Amino acid sequence: MQAANEQSMALTEAYQYCLDIAQNHYENFPTASKLLQADLRPAVAAIYAFARHADDLADEGNAYPETRLKQLDAWETLLERCEHDDAIHQPVFLALGDAIRTHKLDIEELDKLLIAFRMDVSIHAYATLDELLFYCKHSANPVGRLMLQLHGINHADAVYYSDKICSALQLINFWQDLSIDLPNGRCYMPECWLKEADLSGQQLLDNDVHSEAFRPALLRAIKDTRQILDDGAPLLCMIPFRLRLQIAATLHGGRRMLNKVEQSPDPLTGRTSLNKSEWMRLIFPILKDTLFPPGSNSHES
Repeated sequence: MQAANEQSMALTEAYQYCLDIAQNHYENFPTASKLLQADLRPAVAAIYAFARHADDLADEGNAYPETRLKQLDAWETLLERCEHDDAIHQPVFLALGDAIRTHKLDIEELDKLLIAFRMDVSIHAYATLDELLFYCKHSANPVGRLMLQLHGINHADAVYYSDKICSALQLINFWQDLSIDLPNGRCYMPECWLKEADLSGQQLLDNDVHSEAFRPALLRAIKDTRQILDDGAPLLCMIPFRLRLQIAATLHGGRRMLNKVEQSPDPLTGRTSLNKSEWMRLIFPILKDTLFPPGSNSHES
């Protein structure tokens, strides 16, 4: 009995450890957590804590690439253990293992995240949109799939539309973070789009591109990303109310962000973001799409 109580206490503390990481490092988590079912919040925090630390291993500090990859390998070993070891002595994996077993999460999706983090270490440029979407398949799509699994949603169409939204969100993050990624030696703008504008990724990395010369490639990126995001909108008809509210906010926020990047005088020198008043103006369309999902009649028929 005492051993069981101690194990239960350790698990509670492990989940709290993950919640603290999520709330302290992810500025949107306190808001998002209010929209989540209360019983799902600890599992989401465990997933976030797992990804947050892996991301830090790939990006933070001054470690050599070889060291980063070895650290990610060690993180993967703990992931493989936690699925079946309910007494693992590491708080993130103690909580994550419980979440995997309780909610029947597909550990392969967590493995995909680690593949993306390894790509962050070794790949800093992409030739085509397909290559970039391959990265999104591992860096972003697993998060959406895990959220669906937490809600007991496994329908193939829902997964397809979720992948579209998550890939688009990753792309939007790239376009709004150009002024951050390029000085850090990462160019996510596909080389083929740059060539169409008589530019190269190396010119961007060397800060040798005028914003007007870059605009054709940026407009291509925004156009294609907007289409991918809109392709995922039918997901709204397939998910429960609370999750639908989050996804509706995601869709409208993503569209607004794309518009703002498009209107930015020079996205190469300043990060684009949405302020509180801009989010306030989205409340009505978000609620409208939550209560009356576009295409819901055709989906039901």
